[in-house]
Amino acid sequence: MSKISKEDVLSYLESANMLEISDLISDIEEKFGVSAAAPVAVAGGVAAPADGAAPAEEKTEFDVELTTTGDKKIGVIKVIREVTSVGLKEAKDMADGAPSVIKEQLSKDEAEEVKKKLEEAGATVTLK
Repeated sequence: MSKISKEDVLSYLESANMLEISDLISDIEEKFGVSAAAPVAVAGGVAAPADGAAPAEEKTEFDVELTTTGDKKIGVIKVIREVTSVGLKEAKDMADGAPSVIKEQLSKDEAEEVKKKLEEAGATVTLK
């Protein structure tokens, strides 16, 4: 059996469509008992200076995190598709994988608008 290199995997990922990559991620999660969603939640943290001398900067970019879908999951999936332009399967995976980040690095106004749409559909959302 020939050895598959990291470059081979990256080459495959460059040529694969989002549905194939999503299926691959699901298979990896299932086979190895891991979750790809966990690092996303950790990645947003910023360490504060130890001496506290620097004044806190106002946050200008926000991530919209779907906490729960609520009772109207189909409506939430429709809103996810609307605000992200992803396919049905990807939107369903985001809803099923809650808590999950729906959109990243949005302005405060954009993040509030997305949050409002999702909450109107019945979801619980947090801005990070």
